Amino acid sequence: MSRIGRKPIQLPDNVDVKVENREVIVKGPKGQLDYRLPDGIGINIDNKTLLVTRDSNITKYRALHGLVRSLVSNMVTGVSSGFKKVLQIYGVGYRAQVSDNKLMLNVGYSQPVEFILPEGIKATVDEKQTTITLHGIDKQLVGQVAADIRAIRPPDAYKGKGIRYVDEVLKLKPGKTGKK
Repeated sequence: MSRIGRKPIQLPDNVDVKVENREVIVKGPKGQLDYRLPDGIGINIDNKTLLVTRDSNITKYRALHGLVRSLVSNMVTGVSSGFKKVLQIYGVGYRAQVSDNKLMLNVGYSQPVEFILPEGIKATVDEKQTTITLHGIDKQLVGQVAADIRAIRPPDAYKGKGIRYVDEVLKLKPGKTGKK
């Protein structure tokens, strides 16, 4: 059996889970998420504990077992406490501003880059305008938006200028050496 798939999911007190017509609906203080269960995978709910089950040992179901458990666990975490990603901007004159659902980035191009945030994602920028914090309840969406913002100006290999994750380690290449 899948080690991850066998682990039960503990539900916090403020989270409700319903399974209707192969649709898992998770409600919490931060919002609501839903997921359509694939065929052959089921969910049992007992006293604030979820257990993901599979119908048989077919390879396809074994592969989906741990995946579905992880997705449902992320949904429970998202509606109860949420997810966040932090991006750092490096470079002279590089900065970011947030207005409503738009993120304006000045990252070395001739014009500022306007990035429209999808529904369900909130962004905040610190007072120095160099740190962007993304908040949301959907882990996949938060990670995808962070990757899209980073792709606007990925870090340079020589000076390190650009947008990167806070915990990202960047190994800089040495520049040219003088002639001997």
